[in-house]
Amino acid sequence: MAVEGTAVTGGQHPSGGVMDKGLKKGAISYVSNIVIGVASTAPAYSLAATLGFIVALSGIGTHAPAVLIVSFIPILLIAVAYKYLNRADPDAGTTFAWTTRAFGPGMGWINGWAIFLADILVMASLSDIAAIYSLKLFGIEETKALVLIIAVAWIVLMTWICWRGIELSAAIQRALLTFEVIMLAVFSVFALAKVYGGTAPHGAIKPTLDWFNPFAVNFGELLPAVLLGVFIYWGWDSGVAVNEESEDPANGPGKAAVVSTLLLVVIYLLVATGAQAFHGVGFLANEENAEDVLNALGKPVFGGGAVGWTLAKLLIVCVLTSASASTQTTILPTARTTLSMAHWKAVHKVLGKVHKTFLTPDV
Repeated sequence: MAVEGTAVTGGQHPSGGVMDKGLKKGAISYVSNIVIGVASTAPAYSLAATLGFIVALSGIGTHAPAVLIVSFIPILLIAVAYKYLNRADPDAGTTFAWTTRAFGPGMGWINGWAIFLADILVMASLSDIAAIYSLKLFGIEETKALVLIIAVAWIVLMTWICWRGIELSAAIQRALLTFEVIMLAVFSVFALAKVYGGTAPHGAIKPTLDWFNPFAVNFGELLPAVLLGVFIYWGWDSGVAVNEESEDPANGPGKAAVVSTLLLVVIYLLVATGAQAFHGVGFLANEENAEDVLNALGKPVFGGGAVGWTLAKLLIVCVLTSASASTQTTILPTARTTLSMAHWKAVHKVLGKVHKTFLTPDV
């Protein structure tokens, strides 16, 4: 394995060109890069599973929006770094390839495997959530066996979509994310309209600028909350992993990564504000509601009747599609990281196979 100048390894061209791995060139647009980046974080699920725990922390309360702003800052800085790293080396292996060039093959190998194992764990977790919400949608009682079977089915389906072609993957992501964002916006508008209209339940509070002020929170209390806040931004980098299949490999995915984080902070602030304003932080922090605040708020926010029932069900579908979409966008970068590792000869060459028709990673 040769190392010259920028830690070039066997299977990789010297700095200035990325080795062709057989992926389809120019297949997805800049918009699709943004969509994949946003969808990978599973905004609806991330908020549903995390917001309650943030407001429950000592000293946080209504300052959850401030926590989300502080959590956003390091994510934005990393996204900017990704933008320039991708411009210099638009390799589908992203951090694996960049770490190898900067620090050598040993560190690159560790980094690649860390990403691979993290994605496997997250993919299993997300498919589990998709399975649970599939059962909630139809009012079926959960059992471990049933959740396991449906979760595996979700992984198989999303893997097939990723294998079938990057255009199909991008099209499905656009549809799922559009529905997810619309439902989160509808939820927030309904919640805030009832708060300002005086029809929200007891405990409702009108938003104030103080909610968004991180300096109003003690640093010692802010820190553990930020660790939770950072979690809900995890995954935005998936849009960069499809750089070699993008219309502008060197510039598009990197810019999309930055835009993705900006869109995420707007979504999170809007939903968090609406959720805690509607029912107060005590309701969100309640042990019964903290693990799934959106499901707990669905019926109260949308009310009774056919319209309310339908919208509450669609909110469940929103979290379901959020988890399933993120399952898919976790598979996408995992397959491309291992593909890149195979071309750099960091793993067995069988992982470097690309389907001759679909032009996607075949293993």
